[in-house]
Amino acid sequence: MTTQPALVAPGRRPPDEWLIGFARALRGAGLHVTADRERTFLAALTEVGLGERRDVYWAGRATLTSSPADVERFDQVFTAWFNGRPMEQTHSAPPSQLPPVRQASLEEDTASGQGGPEDDDDVVRARASGQELLRQRDVAALDRAERAQLARLFERLHPLAPVRPARRHVPRRAGAVDGPATLREQLRRVGEPGPVRHHRRGSRTRRVVLLIDVSGSMSAYADSLLRLAHRFVHAAPTTEVFTMGTRLTHVTRALRERDPDRALLAAGAVVPDWSGGTRLGDALGAFLDRWGRRGMARGAVVVLFSDGWERSGPEVLGEQMRRLGALAHRVVWVNPHRGKAGYQPIQQGIVAALPHIDDFVAGHSFATFEELIEVIAHA
Repeated sequence: MTTQPALVAPGRRPPDEWLIGFARALRGAGLHVTADRERTFLAALTEVGLGERRDVYWAGRATLTSSPADVERFDQVFTAWFNGRPMEQTHSAPPSQLPPVRQASLEEDTASGQGGPEDDDDVVRARASGQELLRQRDVAALDRAERAQLARLFERLHPLAPVRPARRHVPRRAGAVDGPATLREQLRRVGEPGPVRHHRRGSRTRRVVLLIDVSGSMSAYADSLLRLAHRFVHAAPTTEVFTMGTRLTHVTRALRERDPDRALLAAGAVVPDWSGGTRLGDALGAFLDRWGRRGMARGAVVVLFSDGWERSGPEVLGEQMRRLGALAHRVVWVNPHRGKAGYQPIQQGIVAALPHIDDFVAGHSFATFEELIEVIAHA
């Protein structure tokens, strides 16, 4: 077995900075590399070390890829970043001299009624749960039964609204000394020494605004996106939700219905342009003129769910995105095609909007919805 050469950070850069740069290069190439995955990657390297190129490759592939479709792009970035030749047999299991991994089935053997210590001598493949497979599936490709199962998964989501510093201070056990409070404490004690009071700036939740494209090209995702919006409305009361098609519709009140199925029916009753055309620029302009400039978008995290197909000229959308970027704290664009292999942002609407977007993320599966929640919570 040929030993791979040790990896040395170019220019004697700190190893952490060098490796985080590699993870972010993967993110720039289209892989779903979150902050948690970066930390997991670094933790894995603390175990295997940086002495062998092969060890670094498999640690990165195990922690920074989401599906087999990511492997080809991972190999390209790895080869370019570490300035070496491609790894051999990167699409097969890594060679190992370790003893075989002993696994146990997660399913009960109801057919044979057997199972016990004697079965431990065999290596048993643990079948991944159906729910885990469903999390990675494109929601547009699910059948009716799978959609019903996915709807139940949404109940597990607990979105968190992002926070911002408040103007007022609140008492804390540590922090800056609160002079007025300390003085009042001394006066209450008639000059006797007392505890020093501290305070820190408080925090307030930021408003989250969800703008959901319900045109024909997004109809396969509309149900799941509205279920996600329903979870946001109930977890973060400052959330506002609009649908966009040939017109703009405010659906927050309909989504406040506690039962998700009833909420979606209520939203469907007030949205007149399901599966119609797309006028993103005009709809976004209507939002900014009627709600955004009056305060709803100021300092908010605004999330647009759309594939970027625009019936009107892209210049209108580009101008409205510029206005939105000037008002909002952060602009997130969720594209269901973003996480698919071979996707390129070439639609006219996306090209016009990209300069004004802070986060451009995927939104085609339940797993990407979970990652989106993390992006919004840390915005």
